[in-house]
Amino acid sequence: MKRISSVWIALLGIIVGALLTLTFSAYTQRKHLINIQNNQWRKLNLILDKIDKNYVDTIDRNGLTDAAITAALAALDPHSVYMPPVELDQAETDLAGNFDGIGIQFNVPNDTAIVLEVIPGGPSEKVGLQQGDRILKVDDKVIAGVSFPQDSMVRRMKGPAGTKVTITVGRGKEVIPFEITRGKIPVHCVDAAFMVNDTTGYIKLTKFSRTTFSEVYDACISLYDKGMRRLVFDLRDNTGGYFDQALLLCNMFLDKGDEIVYMEGLHRKKEEYKADGGGIMRNMKLTVLINESSASSSEIFAGAIQDNDRGVIMGRRSFGKGLVQEPIYFSDGSGVRLTVARFYTPSGRCIQKPYSDDYQYDIYKRYTDGEMYDADSIKVDSTLAYKTVGGRTVFGGGGIIPDVFVPLDTTRASKFFIACNKKATQMRFASEMFDSFKGTISGIDDYEELNKALDRMDIPSRFREFASSKDGITCNQKEWDETQDYLIPQLRALIGRYSKLGDNAFYKMYLKVDDTLRKAIESD
Repeated sequence: MKRISSVWIALLGIIVGALLTLTFSAYTQRKHLINIQNNQWRKLNLILDKIDKNYVDTIDRNGLTDAAITAALAALDPHSVYMPPVELDQAETDLAGNFDGIGIQFNVPNDTAIVLEVIPGGPSEKVGLQQGDRILKVDDKVIAGVSFPQDSMVRRMKGPAGTKVTITVGRGKEVIPFEITRGKIPVHCVDAAFMVNDTTGYIKLTKFSRTTFSEVYDACISLYDKGMRRLVFDLRDNTGGYFDQALLLCNMFLDKGDEIVYMEGLHRKKEEYKADGGGIMRNMKLTVLINESSASSSEIFAGAIQDNDRGVIMGRRSFGKGLVQEPIYFSDGSGVRLTVARFYTPSGRCIQKPYSDDYQYDIYKRYTDGEMYDADSIKVDSTLAYKTVGGRTVFGGGGIIPDVFVPLDTTRASKFFIACNKKATQMRFASEMFDSFKGTISGIDDYEELNKALDRMDIPSRFREFASSKDGITCNQKEWDETQDYLIPQLRALIGRYSKLGDNAFYKMYLKVDDTLRKAIESD
């Protein structure tokens, strides 16, 4: 018995020794790997330190650090970015739903800012600024007629709430200075919401800001009360924004338990999001418009609607940005947006398009490859086939491919039209027409009345005269006949924007030449 016990003790010692050896070996390898990784990271600090101590000239440490961070992030993916304080502040302001300023919307058609809208209840309305005023100076800085950059104009007018700025405007022959106390200005993301016929409503959403859900909700209720039984939801050129707002919008239209999206990454466990069944638009007939500039949250919404067979997606393939970006903030006001996961539609499609050396030129390649004009030119990866809830086949490979393709129509763009576009002749003409008919246009808040007023303006002959005298652009009758059906609705829309109907008038009047929107309405 003692002999047997000795054998077992010996065997146990061998096993324990082997385990200790393996554990120590694994520990040593792991420690070695960590040391290698730490040394790799130390290399960057070592280089910066050597530059600081040995470089021939004075070092801009902040600039060099920013450059190193920017280069490091660029090596990861196209959307992981470093933002200095000014850029970060601007990016977050754009999505916040409000900013500090004077409360106007303006356009610069001819080297002078013209007030398009004075936001009701805002600082500018309180002191008497009016639609159509020409902004000549901001404080003592002349900004009219001197090719002053538009973004610089905005920066000069913005400022902390409670501070003052003097805006000098031209109103007819008068020059009037207004001292304005800046305040909190709401930024709207619903550009337009109106009924296109007795039963079809239209909502144009430009971004997913902090106020997106509440704005769309209010617009839907208003249109429903006017008889809406079908919604055309326009997400074209919507580059996205806050993820939670996309979830809330999807929830408005989906039934309980319907999958919305899921995210997953190397260091992020799979997270799934589903509708709770409390949405107010679950039974509303839905058409979603997208194009090559619809990205991120727009694609999450379109993908959820498509994969659940909840509505029709119409237009052209979306951009293909499906990355979860996590913000990292630094004490100096700068920050990093780091990609930590990818978004996937309910069927399993990865929204993010593949990275490539010419990634930044992808949209241009779509033009050259013919994808904008022909559905058969869309590069579909047949190996990435997925099924919707109803069993339809949809394809991955990046972006959302619409159910109904609408090509880009360039056949109506005559030489005359292109020449006018290059010089923004249409916008400057609209501004001049507003000056001539300000007393009539500015007070109109009814579409029928606006159309009658525009009919009386003899827009075709006035525009041809304006294009010829101001920009030296002429056309013969044949070319005008080819152009006017496409051009005149655009001119009426631009002039109509100066009325109280604002962007609603623009989008409603532009309907006649908007092929995608027209096809969506006709497909009912």
